[in-house]
Amino acid sequence: MINKPRLWAVIPAAGSGARFGAALPKQYLKLADKTVIEHSISKLLMHSDIAAIAVALHPDDHFFSSLSCANDSRVLRVDGGSERAHSVANALAALEKAADSDWVLVHDAARPCVSNRDIKRLIELGCAHSVGAILASPVVDTVKRSTALGEIAETVDRKDIWRALTPQLFRYGDLRDALRFCHDQQLLVTDEASALEHCGRQPLLVEGSPRNIKITYPDDLAIAEVFLRGEEQ
Repeated sequence: MINKPRLWAVIPAAGSGARFGAALPKQYLKLADKTVIEHSISKLLMHSDIAAIAVALHPDDHFFSSLSCANDSRVLRVDGGSERAHSVANALAALEKAADSDWVLVHDAARPCVSNRDIKRLIELGCAHSVGAILASPVVDTVKRSTALGEIAETVDRKDIWRALTPQLFRYGDLRDALRFCHDQQLLVTDEASALEHCGRQPLLVEGSPRNIKITYPDDLAIAEVFLRGEEQ
C-alpha cells in the first residue's frame, strides 16, 4: 500500500522587522482584531489537509506564547536562525513525521492577506507539477535599474518579470536538500524557490492576487486592514 503524500506548512518568523521601525517585531503588531502573524497562521489553519504548521521564532521570543493560535494542536514552535533559510531548515527538521515525498507550504508571517482561493489553487497546481510552485504576481510598473549614485541606469523590460509571493510549495525532501546545498555552497537564498533554482530546478509560477502584500512599512498595515475588511464583506 502506497501512502499518500501529506501536506505540511512552515512560517519563518524569527526576524526583528527592523525596516518597519516599531518597538515590537512587525508580526506582532495589531491588524484589525488580531496580530499580523495570527492572520497569516489562521489562513493556513483553514486548510484541514495541512498536518502541522512549524513556526520558526527567535529563541528569545516572548510574544508568541500569548497568542491563541500558539495552543492549536497543529501549531509547532521551533527556534529560528539568523537568516530566513536557516529558520526554514530548522522548521523542516522539526517536522519529524514528514516524508521526503510530502509537500511543504512556506508562508511569510508578514503576509496576512493571502486568500484561501489562492492557497487552494497553489496546492492544486503545485502538487501536479514535478518541482512545485509559488504564488507570484506579474510586474505591471515600469522598472528602472539604478546606478550607485541613485540615478537611472536603464529601463528594464518588465515582460516575463514577476514578483515572488508566498506561500511557496515544494516536496519536503527537495526543499530540505536544496537549502542544505545552498548553505554548503554559501549561495544567496532570498526565498525557497531560489534554493531550488540554484539546484537547476524550475518551479511553476501561479498567479496570485496583488492584495497578498507583505507588511514591511507602517502604511502597509492600513492597506492590509482594508483588504481584510473586504474579505469579510
